[in-house]
Amino acid sequence: MKTEKEKMIDGEFYLAGDAVLVKDRRKAKNLLHRLNVIEYRVTKKAREIIQELIPNAGANLYIEPPFFCDYGYNIFCGDNVYFNVNCVVLDGAKVTIGSNVFFAPNVQIYTANHPLDAELRKTLENAFPITIGDDCWIGGNTVICPGISIGKGCVIGAGSVVTKDIPDNSLAVGNPAKVIRKLNP
Repeated sequence: MKTEKEKMIDGEFYLAGDAVLVKDRRKAKNLLHRLNVIEYRVTKKAREIIQELIPNAGANLYIEPPFFCDYGYNIFCGDNVYFNVNCVVLDGAKVTIGSNVFFAPNVQIYTANHPLDAELRKTLENAFPITIGDDCWIGGNTVICPGISIGKGCVIGAGSVVTKDIPDNSLAVGNPAKVIRKLNP
């Protein structure tokens, strides 16, 4: 029988109130408090907190506080990833971010999903993975919905809501985000 954590990571319905998941979220919130409030400057201690919070990151992950996530351990980053202020990553499922990816202020990445059925929604939720390829720029106030893949070399315009996959080397804008042109690789 799967644990609630295993169900969450596998995209199945799970109980968010499970004691292990509550403990994991509490640990992340404590680390976020230390990062966002106590060690808000770039210091050795701040880098240590980021490494503990997001252990699956490559070299040069830079987070401009405040930053928010559910667990941290479900965020997998390549090298040279930059999060500007007020970014949110709801990482119930795996969030894979390539190398040389830059997030403008207020970007929101949501793996979390909730059942349409009201009775199920009272107790269960699920999450779907998100993938962002290498060399992407995600504009300010962008929302990336559960289960989305953004290809390598993409630019997502400010204020976009990404509800469908975006192919490699695309400029996508709007709500919902639409590809408006191809970019040179």
